[in-house]
Amino acid sequence: MGMTLVTGASGFVGSHLMAEMARRGLPARGITRGATPGLITVPSYGPDMDWHECLQGIDTIVHLAARVHVMRETAANPLAVFREANVEATLNLARQAAEAGVRRFVFVSSIKVNGERTEPGKPFTADNPPNPQDPYGISKAEAEAALMALGRQTGLEITIVRPPLVYGPGVRGNFRSLMKWAASGGPSIFPLVKNKRSFIYVANLCDLLITVLDHPDATNRLFLASDGQDLSTHELLTQLTHAAGRRPRNIPIPLPLLRGLGLLTGRQDLIARLTDSLQVDVTPTCHSLGWYPPVSVDDAVKHCFDP
Repeated sequence: MGMTLVTGASGFVGSHLMAEMARRGLPARGITRGATPGLITVPSYGPDMDWHECLQGIDTIVHLAARVHVMRETAANPLAVFREANVEATLNLARQAAEAGVRRFVFVSSIKVNGERTEPGKPFTADNPPNPQDPYGISKAEAEAALMALGRQTGLEITIVRPPLVYGPGVRGNFRSLMKWAASGGPSIFPLVKNKRSFIYVANLCDLLITVLDHPDATNRLFLASDGQDLSTHELLTQLTHAAGRRPRNIPIPLPLLRGLGLLTGRQDLIARLTDSLQVDVTPTCHSLGWYPPVSVDDAVKHCFDP
């Protein structure tokens, strides 16, 4: 395997990917915007960035850098800002990669391209038409389409991976909040919520990304990713509580009351994420690539509290 360029190399997934590639002896050049030992600092990921020097000797790219979904948006025109960061900047890098003779461009997208929720027994598949519901998801869908078109024009191999929520040591956001709640011994208020959600442990995602760098059947393909075992919010919180060394406690609250509390507090989006289902069908990914998540959900949850 030739040299891989990893953008967003100091981020949550990027730092784990760089460490795993180093552990396997795979050559990687990490890119970041903030000064980080061992990584190359660039002034911008923007649409005007000159990637010429960074692309010297590069065979493949894993593009992780993105403007991610934010809970409290402050931009006056969020979609325009997301498009600049996630579509225009991505296409700028991919065009220069094609010109530099890079072989494959792996784009880490998001399950938000498929939508925000699934009906029981109807997981998202790679064949579903895109149905993004927010500016972040829209920008990722547009980037996917533009990359596939660029690949057809230039011969640059495009591989797209859509993960759901990624978790593991160092995770932030809502998952980190659940971990803190579990570690505090706080009760689960979700026993009556029978949702199912797909997740992917960061080491499993890194293993998949390394797999598609060279896999012949990953050329110009889209893959959904997950651990292959879906959990309800209550099941997840119970597992986290056990992993934190605490005894689970339950205060069952009916789903309509939870949603009502979300409306009263202005946190209906958060309650929806905690109570709706969002499942992906990872079976085609496994069959196409001969890939199976190397870390079980039970072990992955325990590792979340690793230092």
